[in-house]
Amino acid sequence: MEILQLQNWFFDIRSRSFVLLVISFVLVSLLVYFDITESFDQTLISFTADHVGNPSMDFVMQLITESGDTIWMLGFGIIMILIKKTRRIGITLMILIVLSTLLTGYIKCGVDRDRPDFEYDGSPFPVKISRDTFALFCDGGANASYPSGHATRSIIFGIIFAFALSQRFPRGSYLLFLYPILICISRVYVLQHFPMDVIGGIILGVILTGVISKRTKLDKIFEKLKS
Repeated sequence: MEILQLQNWFFDIRSRSFVLLVISFVLVSLLVYFDITESFDQTLISFTADHVGNPSMDFVMQLITESGDTIWMLGFGIIMILIKKTRRIGITLMILIVLSTLLTGYIKCGVDRDRPDFEYDGSPFPVKISRDTFALFCDGGANASYPSGHATRSIIFGIIFAFALSQRFPRGSYLLFLYPILICISRVYVLQHFPMDVIGGIILGVILTGVISKRTKLDKIFEKLKS
């Protein structure tokens, strides 16, 4: 039952889920582009900037946010590909990470939203905050704010592995959805993104995961294992 419910996260471009999610992403993008959510975003990011500074929390938040970097997720995908039983999962993950990193970069170019203009007054970060996305022939594409590439990749990771573990851990697999939640919180906490940036990133990640996972037939992995 749990597996069947998670299969609903996989869909094709002719499905109602795809259409509704695309409409949602377009609406959120338009709200951001025309600064309709600017007051909301600025209020929350200002509140966050005033409440950073706990050394332990600062360290944990940077650790969480760096785990969403492209290089770590690609490395994880390569390991999955090398293991025969998880090869399809690894291939799906690799496609999604590369595609999402490029796509969010080009969307950033189009929306061209500046990142939060607040000085981080918390504990100094031991390493430089990693780049969010990548886009060729686009000045500033990787430095713009909307949508969050980290949020997009994190929900991809959460959905893929929640489904992969759903047969062995039917209820526990849902705990993996805590990961994208923590990533989104961390991106706002380290003042790299506004709240609407991570919301847009999450919606985009769900769209990409649903379509690509359906194309790679990830929902058939348990049938293959049984055979």
